[in-house]
Amino acid sequence: MALTKTAVRHAKPGAKDYTLPDYNGLALFVNTKGAKCWHFRFSWSDKQPRMSLGTCPEVSLRYARTLRDVARALVATGIDPRAQRRQACNTGQMTTSL
Repeated sequence: MALTKTAVRHAKPGAKDYTLPDYNGLALFVNTKGAKCWHFRFSWSDKQPRMSLGTCPEVSLRYARTLRDVARALVATGIDPRAQRRQACNTGQMTTSL
């Protein structure tokens, strides 16, 4: 089931860290201190790595889904989105997409 803005806003810290899944690999991670972070999980080299897409509320649900779609497109073309992000950071060409 897809997340809604209301569900994201009302996600409160609990006794343990937890994850609220959206779809196509996107999820909202909520830790015990109340911090909320968008994670994208994908298949790469027979593993399922996870990459952060930003924190909530700085990154909205709509923008997190856009970032997820960009990362999924990179995976579909055989490019590791984590490596793409590292390369962009190292060359000083930070993009708004990853």
